[in-house]
Amino acid sequence: MAQVVGLDPQERPSLAEVAYRVVRDRLLTLEIRPGDPITDDALAKELGFGRTPVREALKRLELDRLVVTYPRRGTFAMPVEVTDLAYISEIRTQLEPLAAARAARLATPAARRRLLSLIEKVRAFDVPSASVGETLACDAEMHRAIYAAAGNPHLEDALVRYDNLATRIWCLVMDRLPGLGGHLHEHIALLQAVVDGDEERAAELSRQHVEGFEVAVRGALFAA
Repeated sequence: MAQVVGLDPQERPSLAEVAYRVVRDRLLTLEIRPGDPITDDALAKELGFGRTPVREALKRLELDRLVVTYPRRGTFAMPVEVTDLAYISEIRTQLEPLAAARAARLATPAARRRLLSLIEKVRAFDVPSASVGETLACDAEMHRAIYAAAGNPHLEDALVRYDNLATRIWCLVMDRLPGLGGHLHEHIALLQAVVDGDEERAAELSRQHVEGFEVAVRGALFAA
């Protein structure tokens, strides 16, 4: 199973939260493929939970546009459409730079220390030997640290959701994308700009990162 993104070992999440994160990560990494049926009974048995926390998790995932439920048919993993890439990138191109600039301006000393530790983490990250889940977890951790440092919970919530949707598309073509190490290492300059309080540079690097992601993924999608 893929590593659960965003799960702090010191947290004590509810069963519904655990179910949400496990199923979410399976959807993001395409372990549950687009269009696959999702049965709450089967998931509950596999996870050792009752049906109630699994149902709560699936309701949240539907709000995240990761699953869809049809009356009398059941719940399915949301399809991934090529047109989604442009829609998601259009929003992220506006919101990611906003979050980066806010983080550069408003991050607390503790948040800046966390970003500095992430710079060292990504420098040491061994992309060739890492699993898909580990690579996604590393990428997500950097993005989420910037979102949190921006100090706007509504902006953070929106960006986490759109980053999740972008991740599903990324996983569709990950095996056709060269230079994953380069993609991850782009975050180093961005994180440093936030730590340094350079709003303009942080916003610009964030915008370039999102635009570069779209160009690379689009090229892989249409080359298939």
